[in-house]
Amino acid sequence: MPLAVFSQADGPRKLGKVIGDRVIDLSIAAPGMPGDIIGFLGAGDSALAAYRAVETDAPGGLPLSAVRLHAPVPAPEKFLAIGMNYSDHGAEAKELGLDVPVWQVWFNKQVSCINGPFDDVVAPKVSEKLDYEAELAVVIGKTCRYITPEEAPAVVGGYMVANDVSARDWQLRTGTMTLGKSFDTHGPIGPWLTLAEDVADPHALDIRMLVNGEERQHANTSQLIHDIWQQISYLSQVMTLKPGDILATGTPAGVGVARKPPVFLQPGDVMRVEIAGLGHIENRVVADL
Repeated sequence: MPLAVFSQADGPRKLGKVIGDRVIDLSIAAPGMPGDIIGFLGAGDSALAAYRAVETDAPGGLPLSAVRLHAPVPAPEKFLAIGMNYSDHGAEAKELGLDVPVWQVWFNKQVSCINGPFDDVVAPKVSEKLDYEAELAVVIGKTCRYITPEEAPAVVGGYMVANDVSARDWQLRTGTMTLGKSFDTHGPIGPWLTLAEDVADPHALDIRMLVNGEERQHANTSQLIHDIWQQISYLSQVMTLKPGDILATGTPAGVGVARKPPVFLQPGDVMRVEIAGLGHIENRVVADL
């Protein structure tokens, strides 16, 4: 059962355990537990044991419909994303004149872009090519460096739904992609963190993107070119990965820039990303003020 960050009205953000259509306030049901997900992951087995002990009838239960859900990890040290990691997306990128990489290609999404699972996404006044990318996000659970793919499953804290919102005109101006991927509000994640122990196989999850109810992307994480364990191992050769770090694992074919003709997001459009077993996020595009 997932961990959510929630609030009531204008109240403080709290950590909760989602059980069915309810969320259990862990500050009440498990006093002494860290109040945020990075702290929870860093606390290791003790926090996990307290979490497992919280059951449906625990005090502090609220209907999910009565709370607001926030980004599960609002301030990680790192938010990294891999490019062209589904073969079908690589093929459509090649048609746009982009080389399909041999090695893993990673870029930063600046953490200031992180947005809530149901919050508005701003269409920048300086961009005319706003696009969507449905992705599975991995959240690191343990500090690690120089690990093998075989060791990687043990350092995963959990999984989330993500949308790598992209300003394509800014992305394609330079090879780094960072600016086009990092506009404010362009990193919706959530709706909660599903712990790794509750995901039998992260490489067997259906993923979909709908825009205004129309399916634009549909794939399965079994189609990843570089699987999650390879991604974590590769990054760990370069940098120390820490609890709360977010890795967006790639998007499948069907992005707006590759459609014929291209179709970009406009104010009023609603993006919905669904991943089997992890829930969904849904964000409306609004005009820049």
